[in-house]
Amino acid sequence: MGLPLQKNMKYHALYQSGALLERVREGYRRLAACDLCPHRCGVNRIQGEQGRCHSGFQPRIASANLHRGEEPPISGSRGSGTIFFSGCTLRCVFCQNFPISQQGSGETMLTRELAKRMLHLQKRGAHNLNLVTPTHWLPQILAALWLAIPQGFNLPIVWNSSGYETVDALRLLDDIVSVYLPDMKYSDDVQAEELSGASEYREVNRAAVQEMLRQVGHLQVDENGIAVQGLIIRHLVLPQGRAGSGETLPWIAGHLGRDTHIALMSQYFPADRANAMEGINRGLFHDEYDAAVKALEEAGLENGWVQELEQERGAV
Repeated sequence: MGLPLQKNMKYHALYQSGALLERVREGYRRLAACDLCPHRCGVNRIQGEQGRCHSGFQPRIASANLHRGEEPPISGSRGSGTIFFSGCTLRCVFCQNFPISQQGSGETMLTRELAKRMLHLQKRGAHNLNLVTPTHWLPQILAALWLAIPQGFNLPIVWNSSGYETVDALRLLDDIVSVYLPDMKYSDDVQAEELSGASEYREVNRAAVQEMLRQVGHLQVDENGIAVQGLIIRHLVLPQGRAGSGETLPWIAGHLGRDTHIALMSQYFPADRANAMEGINRGLFHDEYDAAVKALEEAGLENGWVQELEQERGAV
């Protein structure tokens, strides 16, 4: 079957050469003793065993819809074709999507159904395919892409992740993902372990974003301001400076470059278990977010977005 391509996406060449199919096979081989994320649980997900992400063999999604709440180059005027995957490699105590990420709400489906959802979002006019919390479903996503391409799929792919990823797994996405949208959550491993259950977070996360930059470079947009390729880093400011903004932002400038686009987020609130944890059982104070903005400016990071902190909320 000929490919009805409207855009020259790099993954089309991988499909035609057979390299994409080989990456699908490699991804599924890794599920037999799963090492897709830094936890490297080693469980056999092909047989339905579950590790830290509480995910088995068949993909599970919570929703697939047009989303207009992302950064402007992602949402654009028509919306981002967003698929929220169930489960997560982290256990953030403050996760605002905890029913999806930690309680597993969603629908289990075959990869061909996932491919249909991808194609449907394209048909609805999405600017891109936005994969949210995708890390632990990497092989199934590649398989769905392989099924969707001969049916005309041609959207840029956004990898919207926690940033807690292994470099070797990310390499399976080279020339497949157009835009990486990772978090950089912490500069301190103690905070990462306590708040997200992530060991060696700083080293792992920083290596991951460097690999992402190697693959896609800094953000590029088309004539309409829509992202076509590149890296956008999200950094959620936490109460009491527990995200380590004053260290992370200068690191980004020094190691990724001052051209890096940053979304400096102020919307923290104590969801889920955070309500019972002293120090983070409240929203941000103005001076906490202002300190992060100052760190951003002092680092010389001028590309990206800051937010208004509309209301301070004290401890509950």
